[in-house]
Amino acid sequence: MHALEKILARAAGVPAVKAGEIVNAKVDLAEVNDLYLQVLKSFHEMGGTKVHDPNKVTFVLDHYAPAPTIQSAANQKAMREFVWDQGIPHLFDIDAGVCHQVMPEAGLVFPGMLLVATDSHTTTHGAFGAFGTGVGATDLACILLTGELWLRVPEVIKVELTGTLPHGVMAKDVVLHVLGKLKADAAAYKAVEYTGEVVKNLGMAERMVLCNMAVEMGAKTAYIAPDEVTRAYLEPRLGYYPVVPTTDSDYVYVAMHSFDVTDFEPQLAAPHSVDNLVGISEVAGIKVDQAFIGTCTGGRVEDIAVAAEILKGKKISQRTRLVIIPASREVFLTATKLGYVETLIEAGATFSTPGCGPCLGAHQGALAPGEVCVTASSRNFPGRMGSTQAEIYVASPAVCAASALEGKLADPRKYLCKEAATNEY
Repeated sequence: MHALEKILARAAGVPAVKAGEIVNAKVDLAEVNDLYLQVLKSFHEMGGTKVHDPNKVTFVLDHYAPAPTIQSAANQKAMREFVWDQGIPHLFDIDAGVCHQVMPEAGLVFPGMLLVATDSHTTTHGAFGAFGTGVGATDLACILLTGELWLRVPEVIKVELTGTLPHGVMAKDVVLHVLGKLKADAAAYKAVEYTGEVVKNLGMAERMVLCNMAVEMGAKTAYIAPDEVTRAYLEPRLGYYPVVPTTDSDYVYVAMHSFDVTDFEPQLAAPHSVDNLVGISEVAGIKVDQAFIGTCTGGRVEDIAVAAEILKGKKISQRTRLVIIPASREVFLTATKLGYVETLIEAGATFSTPGCGPCLGAHQGALAPGEVCVTASSRNFPGRMGSTQAEIYVASPAVCAASALEGKLADPRKYLCKEAATNEY
């Protein structure tokens, strides 16, 4: 079996599973975000009065943080009251940050677990060796009632990353390249495992980016085998380290792809699809109205650090906005202590409170008709960040910072010191 199959077998209480089987699995952690008040409505409509296990539930108020409308405020109020009434110990309120960042920080994510959330980017947690997947409101309500969810065991695609990551090229560039080559339907209801020397040399922040955007290929979940990098991040937060399931040597992948990253240039997804791959050399010079660095895909310390390196002692273009939203309070505090926030504010950046921000087009930087945005977030569908008449380019935080500086899509490599360029920035 694959490690992911072993996770589902353990959760289902059976000795073995195989791809295509339907299993009824016990969920280790269920997360609800503030977009999904329908979870509570469905819970009550199904006759629910008490959640199955409060310790295996968490609510994160991150998509509308702080609440920009009366309706979103009312939704958050209802969720807070539900959490308090149910005795759920884990509530991450509007001061905390994005669910996929705050849950690992809080020690709620561990290798071998089954994590289900009302967010498609729950695949992020595969970076920690977890089976993380997103579901809708009714499925999550069923988990609150029973502690279980049925799943079809996915086939697994292996993506091997070889070579040496070039100066100024980040995990975001790599995953955009993979997505552009394999396309958005390559992994529909399949799992994507990332392997290879490139992956082994990445820190947790960059691994999270790879797994995060596996869902843009249609993936049910993503996976990176835990190693010492994983352990170094998790053990202090967990207070222990679990036994990690491993993939059997005779496991047969449904497909295998290999990419040599050695000659990669910074990559972008051009409007209006995440698999519309272009290199920076093809689009450099296109005018940019807004650059955004943040969300579960691009708002970690390493992302803010590379932006600060590019912009230190400089000013962004007068006709371009740079919006930066840290992925969590911990990230914000760390970036502040390291001086990155001051550097970026002096350069002309606008900071907002940790959360999802303009990624969903609701607030904190929505786009006007006709505007062009380059974003370190994950999606560029029409209307994703505001007006359906806006154009969105998805790129690395480094490309976003360089583009804000020049007021046009720009190659960040000329602004980065080769000696300082590491996978952790």
